[in-house]
Amino acid sequence: MSKFSHIAHYQDFSELEHIIKVTANPCDLDKIRDAYAFAESCHGNQRRVSGIPYILHPTSVACIVAELGMDTETICGALLHDTVEDTSASLEQVQKLFGADVAKLIDGVTKISKIPFSSREEQQAENIRKMLIAMADDIRVIIIKLADRLHNMRTMDCMPEQKRRDKSLENMQVFAPIAHRLGIKTIKDELEDRSLQYLDPVGYQEIEDTLLMNEEGRDKFIEEIKAQILAKTKGNIPNIFVSGRVKSINSIYRKTFMRGQNIDQIFDVFAVRVIVDNVSDCYNVLGVVHDIFKPIPNRFKDYISMPKPNMYQSLHTTVLDKNAVPFEVQIRTWEMHYTAEYGIAAHWKYKLGMDKDGRAEDERLHRNIERIKSMILDQLQAEDATDIARNIRNDFEENDVYVFTPKGDVMSLPRGSTPIDLAYLIHTQVGHRMVGAKVNNKIVPIDYVLRTGDICEILTQKEEHPNRAWIDICKTASAKSKIRQWFKHEKRDENIAEGRAMIEREFKRQGMNLSEDEYAGFFRSVAVKKQYNTLDDFYAAIGYGGIQLWKIMPRLKEEYQKTYAKDIEKITVPPVPEKRTRARSGVVIEGSDDLLIKFSNCCNPLPGDEIIGYITRGYGVSIHKRDCTNVPADLSQCEEPQRWIPCCWEEKVGEAFRSTLQITASDRPGLLADVTVKLSTMHINIHTLNSRELKNNKAMVTVTIDVMDRNHLRGVISKLSDINGIEEIKRL
Repeated sequence: MSKFSHIAHYQDFSELEHIIKVTANPCDLDKIRDAYAFAESCHGNQRRVSGIPYILHPTSVACIVAELGMDTETICGALLHDTVEDTSASLEQVQKLFGADVAKLIDGVTKISKIPFSSREEQQAENIRKMLIAMADDIRVIIIKLADRLHNMRTMDCMPEQKRRDKSLENMQVFAPIAHRLGIKTIKDELEDRSLQYLDPVGYQEIEDTLLMNEEGRDKFIEEIKAQILAKTKGNIPNIFVSGRVKSINSIYRKTFMRGQNIDQIFDVFAVRVIVDNVSDCYNVLGVVHDIFKPIPNRFKDYISMPKPNMYQSLHTTVLDKNAVPFEVQIRTWEMHYTAEYGIAAHWKYKLGMDKDGRAEDERLHRNIERIKSMILDQLQAEDATDIARNIRNDFEENDVYVFTPKGDVMSLPRGSTPIDLAYLIHTQVGHRMVGAKVNNKIVPIDYVLRTGDICEILTQKEEHPNRAWIDICKTASAKSKIRQWFKHEKRDENIAEGRAMIEREFKRQGMNLSEDEYAGFFRSVAVKKQYNTLDDFYAAIGYGGIQLWKIMPRLKEEYQKTYAKDIEKITVPPVPEKRTRARSGVVIEGSDDLLIKFSNCCNPLPGDEIIGYITRGYGVSIHKRDCTNVPADLSQCEEPQRWIPCCWEEKVGEAFRSTLQITASDRPGLLADVTVKLSTMHINIHTLNSRELKNNKAMVTVTIDVMDRNHLRGVISKLSDINGIEEIKRL
């Protein structure tokens, strides 16, 4: 028997009235009755795919919303959410009858509806963008949408198998993470479990059968634990309530099937939940629990003093009973319990029933909503719609890390975040001016992955600015978008030039040749499709990363083929060039032209170095320093001497080249920051910066930078040598 069998698929208006009365919501029942009557008349004889009258769907959605404790407007919005989209009713008509708030909610839900796109990925991504825009305007919009999606999943059996799987995958990737971030655990867990039923029915059934098989023993076990806790707290802690709960099937699935664990190895499959009146009683109960049962080391979490980003608060501890059976105990107040189950939706209930302390609660609600809105708006900064789905999964996922600032503030970040993400979370200007970071009082690279409990200090300089390479290093959509926005506004001319150069390099690599006059015409339609007003805007977006070139190249090749070529072979294989000598990427290769040039990473040659070329198989000519360890001293004695060809530098190269330096110095606080600041004052672009401890209080710093030539590098080394404690600088 399924765990969901007790839930009615469809609920009528009498059940909605009952829910409102039972939850003691101070709602306007007359207005809700009018909304139901209007929805019923609009939907008329419409029926669902299952054959059930359509009106039962919005009524059931309204029941879910009412169970969350939402206000009159949200319940009316749930009842009317399909009227404007699926019936002849207009938004103006709804606004006239039920007010601007209800009309605004319905408009927001309607805007989330699908529109046709060229691919499923773009369609889903654009729908997510629309949903986030509606959410940013009023969080209640997504609460209605989540309730709508949940009821659709409850009635999904009548749909084709592929549609059930598609909807389930969307739930896992988009709707469940959003429900988690909003803290609505009841919806999140049910969405995930119902989706898992369709995505892996065999695995789902196996876990459900195991839980049902253990049900009798589990109930007896939990009752014994409850009795022991109540006996110890009786007379000391008033109004204590103890219950048991089973971990959601999807959560068990993730730990068993996806992590290779046995269900017996999961400590929190079964848990006891203790609810008390105030915070001090929470810690008193914790002491009692640890007195009765033996706590398991490193399994205690205090989410009361450090709440999760979705406002979740509880004490979690895992303990052993007298038979060494592990189980989890969750301890919280009633307010924490409502927030844990209903998340941000729970606060509307508090707001509706405000007493003399209502203003403080209203301010807390406002802060939580603004924090979530800020996160939503960060997602919308991505100019490529397909990036949004990935941002959602990154920023809304469950696994957060908790990092301390030197002042003791707790900052929550997605797992995998770096000091760059923390800097931009603290403040945009802190991120822009960042030059380095200390973790637990030690200098770390900027790509260091933060862990829970780290104390991270961001090092800044007033005149600094972001580095383009940071976009690929940081984790959060917020940090990425703020870096892109800085380059978008501060470096427009540079972005245009960089974007144009990137396009030209990629076109030449693909054998797509356009004249100066043809470029403008060819890109005009692309720029219009991408909603850029001018070709320069299009180039700039490529330059600062708003458009990722690798994503649009397949379509550009297709457009090029239609306009300038008869078959694809002509654009993927460049024509054999006429041999003559000309500079290419700053290098002149004797007797050859239009060869692909790449500079070897083993020696990173610079203008001024003696160089030689090696003809690779399929990747053009690789340029090495003549004294590189990979270049034979006597070319005549090597296996394929014909592959080595003479080359030299052009008189004026005018490009920047990467070079890696290895710095040995005395290990001291501020070393990495001093190196970074010195390079920044010389306006040197830094690609990577790493450090490690050596023996005898020494440290080694490895940095990859951009320089113009060998003389420029000598000057950089000379300036770095002035830093206190530097002992040796070698070019790698």
